[in-house]
Amino acid sequence: MRLFPSLATLALTLVSAVSAAAHEFWISPEQYQVDEGAEIRAELRVGQNFEGSGYAYIPARTARFDLVTPRGTFPVDSRMGDRPALHQAVPGQGLVTVVHETADSILTYRDWKTFEGFVTHKAFAGALERHAARGLPRQGFRESYRRYAKSLIAVGDGQGQDRPVGLMTEIVALANPYTDDMAGGLPVQVLYQGQPRADVQVEVFDRPPGADSETRITRLRTDDTGRVIVPVTAGHDYLIDSVVLRDTGNDDPQAGPVWRSLWASLTFRVPGD
Repeated sequence: MRLFPSLATLALTLVSAVSAAAHEFWISPEQYQVDEGAEIRAELRVGQNFEGSGYAYIPARTARFDLVTPRGTFPVDSRMGDRPALHQAVPGQGLVTVVHETADSILTYRDWKTFEGFVTHKAFAGALERHAARGLPRQGFRESYRRYAKSLIAVGDGQGQDRPVGLMTEIVALANPYTDDMAGGLPVQVLYQGQPRADVQVEVFDRPPGADSETRITRLRTDDTGRVIVPVTAGHDYLIDSVVLRDTGNDDPQAGPVWRSLWASLTFRVPGD
């Protein structure tokens, strides 16, 4: 039975959940490996430390929702209120990249400590100094943001390769965690406007199996080609996160947001015990 809360209620719930700075957004599959012909089921989650609530599908809050497969790209056919947000089979087998882009949202910084913590956590060098140089206030200013999430799921044999899918910012897996040797880690590349992001922070959330397992968080930096090798362990789930923070070109807090953040995430599992 489908339940359909009002669009306004669902939108308010999602906006409230993501309003706090430094909360990640990711795609959370029920299974990262499924049989050919089986349904892919995945939640859209918001939270911290790889833990967070799942949210229903809301068309008005979604700019893009696709399944990129070896046989082509297919739009997700979910309806408003569906939870999990994704529950759909794809033709054939191979590596499937689930792609989700949110619509824009806006948050207001009520105090300086929150913005300072966000900037420090995400390693945006010079952002606090730029804020002061622009003559911006230390509270009551706004930031617009958009999220770009990807997830790798193996259908059947899981053969295939992730690739850029045209998001404003995205993390691309340069090897297949389901079929390739992961002994040396998983190489990934961070892109912004289709170009490599050099010397930027990548945050890695490593969750071992088990309900009581503790997520390990490490912070890495990309090289001059936007690449970094993520150490991985068989049987673990991973969330990789990288964020762009840029000026909006507006220095009048009353006129609109003065900052804009763009969040890229990638989830996958490394098969094993």
